[in-house]
Amino acid sequence: MAAVTDPPQLVLGRLGALLLDTGASVVDVRTALERVAAATGVGGLAIGVLPQMVLVNDVDTGRSTAVNAAEQELTLHQAAQANRLVGSLEDGRVGLEAVGEEIATIRAYVRRHARSQWVAGNLVVAGALAALLRCPWWAVVAAACVGGMVGVLTAWAGSRRGAAAIAPFVTALVATSVVGALASALDLGAVPLFAVCAPVAILVPGALITNALLELTAGDVITGSARLAYGLVVLGFMSAGIAAGAALTGLRLDRGSAALVGDARDVTSTATGWGSLPPVGLSWVAVVLLAVGLGLAFGSGIRLTLLTVVVMSSTYAMLTVATPAVGGVLATGITAGVLFIVGRLVEQRTRLVPAAVLFLPAFLLLVPGTVGLVALSTLEGAAIGDALRTFASLCIGTHAGALLADLLGPLVRGRGEPIGPGVS
Repeated sequence: MAAVTDPPQLVLGRLGALLLDTGASVVDVRTALERVAAATGVGGLAIGVLPQMVLVNDVDTGRSTAVNAAEQELTLHQAAQANRLVGSLEDGRVGLEAVGEEIATIRAYVRRHARSQWVAGNLVVAGALAALLRCPWWAVVAAACVGGMVGVLTAWAGSRRGAAAIAPFVTALVATSVVGALASALDLGAVPLFAVCAPVAILVPGALITNALLELTAGDVITGSARLAYGLVVLGFMSAGIAAGAALTGLRLDRGSAALVGDARDVTSTATGWGSLPPVGLSWVAVVLLAVGLGLAFGSGIRLTLLTVVVMSSTYAMLTVATPAVGGVLATGITAGVLFIVGRLVEQRTRLVPAAVLFLPAFLLLVPGTVGLVALSTLEGAAIGDALRTFASLCIGTHAGALLADLLGPLVRGRGEPIGPGVS
């Protein structure tokens, strides 16, 4: 707990470290700290943010205060509380002297049954995503079961030093091998892409890579390059695991299956029984289950999970309407821009949840990360080109959304009333 006499530089550094641990981009963290400094009357500071460190420099004395991020995995519930703390500082409801105690309270939150919820969340996300991408029923069931296995493996790896480094390769290898062995034993022929990708989709660093591209275009070359390199390495490990699993089991991927959510409605099949496709109308149920699975996996709590259901349903509706009109790549950018505007305006007005908590769940529907994984797994020029265009569209849409949100922000700047001790 920080003492009242802690200097503002240290307090701001600790606040920035908390925001970094929630998964916020360095651009958003720096902007938040600058706004807090201005609102609390702290001047003469230069703030720099790196992926794992916050630097607060006193311009007059040249003294620098560095605070490292704790690298503590925070839940979405904690991310919402951290954002609410920033809003309270900007509005003057909380002073800098109380920040240390608030940060300690947020970090001390203990999530009950975290591992079992993580496993259950992986299982639900994998099955729901396979159903949403119109995989056959056998693939939906297989993806859910393998997703649960991946959850167990990653929970085990997370508790052992060094195991996390090879987890992307191992989980992709196990998932592909199990699906490939099943397809071979039952003579199922070519397997849809997401029968293999869905069980590991929750591990794909799509949000990380997109944030890296946004940071690069915003001028944060060092941070953006580091994040991008790490994200691509993880994708490379996962694609290597898929390739190894396919080679071991003789798995053949159906390269004509859907890779974008907006294209899934066009997938057809004449197969019956377990080889038939889920009805198109069931996609809405899959979206709800996907949101529930994410809530379980990342500790959203009931209210945030319900909000995630609304966000993901809206995302799916926009993609469904826009894709036939403008194509999947452009629809991704348009949807991302609209969602970012809505998320940022809700954040500014209510301080209920950060824009990231509203926006990031949609990444599994916009699927930039899984598109990249599919492209690397198939090594097709067209797939790689689609992945690059999708990333570019997402970045342009998000930047345009951020600009419009900043322009519209003053029109809806009125803050909501305090909503209690936090979102749960």
